[in-house]
Amino acid sequence: MTRSQLIEQIRTKKNFLCVGLDPDIEKMPKHILNDEDDPIYEFNKKIIDATAPHCVAFKPNTAFYEAYGLNGIESLEHTLKYIKQNYPDHFLIADAKRGDIGNTSTMYAKAFFQRLNCDAITVAPYMGSDSVIPFLKYDGKWAIVLGLTSNEGSADFQQKKIDGRELYLNVIETSSKWGTKENMMFVVGATKAQMLADIRKIIPEHFLLVPGVGAQGGSLADVCKHGLTKDIGLLVNSSRGIIYASNGKDFAEKAAEEAMKMANEMKQFI
Repeated sequence: MTRSQLIEQIRTKKNFLCVGLDPDIEKMPKHILNDEDDPIYEFNKKIIDATAPHCVAFKPNTAFYEAYGLNGIESLEHTLKYIKQNYPDHFLIADAKRGDIGNTSTMYAKAFFQRLNCDAITVAPYMGSDSVIPFLKYDGKWAIVLGLTSNEGSADFQQKKIDGRELYLNVIETSSKWGTKENMMFVVGATKAQMLADIRKIIPEHFLLVPGVGAQGGSLADVCKHGLTKDIGLLVNSSRGIIYASNGKDFAEKAAEEAMKMANEMKQFI
């Protein structure tokens, strides 16, 4: 999906919501576990069908599939294929946080862009340009670089000052030169919304993937105040707050209600 196509989807649907697909068997409705051969896939399908009208993107976190071994990987592949076949206008992000030496990143890119047909993948920039550039060699595909994350541990390194400037600003400024606004986004946590103003001075037009709104306490209004651009420039992700809105037989309906609530809140900013 190109940048212009993504912007068109956002303006057509009047939201910039990304639904995170992070299946945890311990949190899933018991009837799904008891009645289905592939409960993760069945859970995902119902969440996808329920929330697709209210979002523009889906983001499976690969750790939640890898934890269940080969069965989990199969569930991930089935989920990705289901989205591509039934909702091809939705932006599909693999939240895998890959990033390694060049030949390894080349294989990661091949896996997620060619085999799994994702539109984007989250990438850790710690190892430098040769760990990220392989992901930028595919037309219509995106590297989403970890810029400033929402977890408490981000203070350990990302917010440390080097020569009077926070490390995350140096990371974003340097890595933004490896790609363009057409093939690179950045992860910026909603709980760090007040720092978006400084980030926007460096990357005024790049899209940002923003986790942390909702369950983690981030404010959508604050994110939009500091991060919105003329082309919207935001994908705001919500996972737990939507997919686990209920653990009963009405889980899909409740997920749809939460997604609709967020989407309606977003309309005022478009």
